[in-house]
Amino acid sequence: MPLCVPIKDMRDTAKFSALVESSPEPITVTKNGYSQFVVMRNDDYDALMQSEAKARLLARVALAERERAQGTMSDAFESLDRIAAKHGL
Repeated sequence: MPLCVPIKDMRDTAKFSALVESSPEPITVTKNGYSQFVVMRNDDYDALMQSEAKARLLARVALAERERAQGTMSDAFESLDRIAAKHGL
């Protein structure tokens, strides 16, 4: 169940820190009844960032595979040869 706390609860930093550390999911901090920001444990944030990085990498690999299958990609050495020829290197 999502946990929401008012921003005033952050005044007691030790209690708020303990709440964040013991919560299995992110905590939404509210101000005047509206969401202001979300707080989560550092390990959870690192795992989220790693998961997003893996998803971006897999998307790029899938794009490269599609380009290879369609024949719209070029080999790195071919690209370097074209650049060298174009610029007289």
